[in-house]
Amino acid sequence: MGARNSPFAASALRAAVAALALLAASAFAAPIGEITHLSGTLVATRADGSSRVLAPKSTVETGETLTTAADTYARVKFRDGGEITLRPESQFRVETYQFDAAKPQGDNLVMTLVKGGLRAITGLLGKRRSESYQLRAGVATIGVRGTNYGAFLCQNDCGNVHDNSGKAPQNGLHVDVAEGTISVTNQGGTSLFSQGAFGFVPNALTLPVTVPSGQGLNLPAPPLGGRPGIPGATAAASSSGQICVVE
Repeated sequence: MGARNSPFAASALRAAVAALALLAASAFAAPIGEITHLSGTLVATRADGSSRVLAPKSTVETGETLTTAADTYARVKFRDGGEITLRPESQFRVETYQFDAAKPQGDNLVMTLVKGGLRAITGLLGKRRSESYQLRAGVATIGVRGTNYGAFLCQNDCGNVHDNSGKAPQNGLHVDVAEGTISVTNQGGTSLFSQGAFGFVPNALTLPVTVPSGQGLNLPAPPLGGRPGIPGATAAASSSGQICVVE
């Protein structure tokens, strides 16, 4: 019997293919960070529709969509030291994460804020090669230059949030910067926002604009680890320890 017809050869081939597939899947699903703080229910959904409920110390993988419940704040710590703190009723996904401490030329981080809000602290990846960092947030893309910033995306779903005059915030992307500088880019152009600044982007065609700090709203500070606010949010926080997001 020829080797090509041997059941042993066929079995070995199938085993080799399966091993390679498993190796590729393992590499793709390598953890990129973990949940360090969590105040409620957090679900991770993969591209194939499967999902899992996360807990403190759960790992996070590329391509998973993280969804927070109505009462949930969750903090993700990435391998390069960066952090993302998700607000209630938010959805967030890491599209691409490439980080090797010894190879900065290969750095690449692309994230998507699908809905809701977050606060981000830049890790080594964004600090040593800022052009490799992107947060896509509906109407604009955010880049960083060694930064602590907030992003809040309203898409007809911010009716439960109100400013000091009792109004809900406008649809669009609201940003604030506690440290460093961010660039906010869309088809209208690019605007830079530095420490203490607030910005607003109503749609994908309009240039991001600066908003006076007094035209904001106060959101409850997240109950994470007993700390009185989202970490590092000093420049964008009110005296009551609440986080300001602009209208």
